Amino acid sequence: MLRDAFLTLSHNTAVRNLATGLPPARRFSRRFVAGETLDDAIAVVRAMNQAGVLATLDYLGENVTNPAAARAYAEEYIGILDRIQREQVKSNVSLKLTGLGLDLSTDLAFENVRRVVSIARTHDNFVRIDMESSDYTDRTLAIYRRLRDVGFDNVGVVIQAYLYRSEADINALIRRGGANIRLCKGAYDEPEYLAFPRKADTDANFVHLMQLLLSPEARQQGTYAAIATHDDAMITATQAYAAEQDLDRQAYEFQMLHGIRTNAQLALVRDGYKMRVYVPYGSHWYPYFMRRLAERPANMLFLLRNLVR
Repeated sequence: MLRDAFLTLSHNTAVRNLATGLPPARRFSRRFVAGETLDDAIAVVRAMNQAGVLATLDYLGENVTNPAAARAYAEEYIGILDRIQREQVKSNVSLKLTGLGLDLSTDLAFENVRRVVSIARTHDNFVRIDMESSDYTDRTLAIYRRLRDVGFDNVGVVIQAYLYRSEADINALIRRGGANIRLCKGAYDEPEYLAFPRKADTDANFVHLMQLLLSPEARQQGTYAAIATHDDAMITATQAYAAEQDLDRQAYEFQMLHGIRTNAQLALVRDGYKMRVYVPYGSHWYPYFMRRLAERPANMLFLLRNLVR
């Protein structure tokens, strides 16, 4: 019930305007958001790198309503990639196609993401296309395939384990060859006819999809897997299957979010696993923040403890 409430509030413009104008709310958001500027985010990434953790930088923004805003979002990413190169921090980037204009035009979003991926290639860097709600799944995968078809191999995509369709999507991506796939559970409010309503079913599907991504067949097709989870059971299942397949611990990676389970991140690094942390920044933090509160009760407890203080 709380999860549904937070996901509903994440779309509420009135609450968003109120929250983003309150200094306490902005302070709470810093648990999950590196800050409002690229300088803030680079400082966080540099500290992570010193601890052996890789990063992916994300400029917060989605569902832009005009082409100028979409171009500005792309320009921000070009600036991020230039800054990563200049500062020599170990980070790639993640972006949302609705920030690049997908609500306005598929071609507009494609041209904007193509510019970003092209700059990333000149810097020998990588772009992850985030997956948004199921309204965008087909268009997101189509743009990913289109980028691969015109020769970009420095681009990857995200698959969400709570969607029924995800097994078919992963199998199709594996068959194409050279796929770089981030597997996560999913953080949007989806109807039961599209997504598993029970956490236990999503968890079971997550393990099944992880095994597909790390299977010998997938690896023969050049698939690279990023396993994005904070759940100990999912981490243990991944480690067990990878060991069964005699996989090197650097042959795939775990991913987590900034501000969540930092000690677990460092423990995985100490154990020899590749660990990448998603580092968001920007002033449009409200929808992201609300989705983080919806995902885990521990995040809500953090907020309540700070409110009491």
